[in-house]
Amino acid sequence: MLIAGRYRLQTTLGRGAMGEVWRAYDEMIGRSVAVKLLLSQDADPTAAARFRLEAQTAGLLNHRHVVGVLDFGAFENRLFLVMELVEGDSLASVLTGAGRLPADRVARIAAEAAAGLAAAHQQGIVHRDIKPGNLLLDAEGSVKIGDFGIARFMDDPAGGLTATGQIVGTSLYLAPERALGKTAGPPSDMYSLGCVLYQLLTGRPPFQAGSPVAVLHHHLDTAPTPPRELGAELPPAFENYLLSLLAKQPEERPTAVQAAAWYGSGAWRGRPEPLPAATPEPRRHRQDVRATGPATTYALPSVMRDAAGGGHRSRRRPRSGVGELLEDRRRVVGAAAGAVVFLLAVLVGVEVFSPDSSSAETPTPGSTVPVNTSSPAPTAPGGTPTGS
Repeated sequence: MLIAGRYRLQTTLGRGAMGEVWRAYDEMIGRSVAVKLLLSQDADPTAAARFRLEAQTAGLLNHRHVVGVLDFGAFENRLFLVMELVEGDSLASVLTGAGRLPADRVARIAAEAAAGLAAAHQQGIVHRDIKPGNLLLDAEGSVKIGDFGIARFMDDPAGGLTATGQIVGTSLYLAPERALGKTAGPPSDMYSLGCVLYQLLTGRPPFQAGSPVAVLHHHLDTAPTPPRELGAELPPAFENYLLSLLAKQPEERPTAVQAAAWYGSGAWRGRPEPLPAATPEPRRHRQDVRATGPATTYALPSVMRDAAGGGHRSRRRPRSGVGELLEDRRRVVGAAAGAVVFLLAVLVGVEVFSPDSSSAETPTPGSTVPVNTSSPAPTAPGGTPTGS
């Protein structure tokens, strides 16, 4: 089938409730493309409005991690959208085959998906349906965000609910504020991306339950189990950042720009920052240690100063060896003579000041001194004895 005189449909890539996606060939340009062909506009007017909105929003984006829109039109009462053909699987297909992915591959997916979301958010567009099926991988394994079918502009007052009051989006990846019916914003997309990354690492979404309503309650009130407790092998830094994407409050989540930079820089590995080169400390001498505080001066006695080489002696000129020897001998002789004189003086003092002797009673050598055992006679004034 040839559409619009240039797009020849070849094989079906997928079918859904609203339409089907074909692999086609653009005969005018000479390249392969993807053509999304909607059912009859009369079948579902709401679907037609969403289809037009997807063409308008995706057409504003030109980013390597967003599926590009090439053309839009109608053919035989059916709308069609021509898009960039992504030669690869969606992450939903990858999960079906692998179950879970290693941390380094998930980090690359996170960086690229966040970069694509950052481009959309900068244009004022919120995707509102980030899930594994809408994240495509090209032949090189790079992420392409597709299906902006329920995207909304940030200033759209009807961005939270449909006309019938139903929440749009997939419950397994729906942000808590979206579960409350609030308007979607960029943090809502980041929460959904966090749910996808969690599933890629653990093999399961962060919350599961028997019904979509029960899942929404978990998004509102339940803290996710840390991925490493479920057997995921990833650095603690990666886990902590992922859990911040799943914060209940929108303002606590990283932005798309921040997440793209963080994952793209390799910070998820948790490598420590390099320490500055160690500078060798200069060797300290005793004088350096003393110089660290105020100096204290003590006055030494003169004798100690002489013994320590202080006083005036420290200012003398250096002496020769012979002169020093002679001077030392003079000191010894002088000290000995002084000692002899001192001893003689002591002996003389003892003899002179002894209370039992006088100069009149000092006997001469060889004489005999009479001993009087009687009491001495009283002495009259003037020294004359009385009663004789």
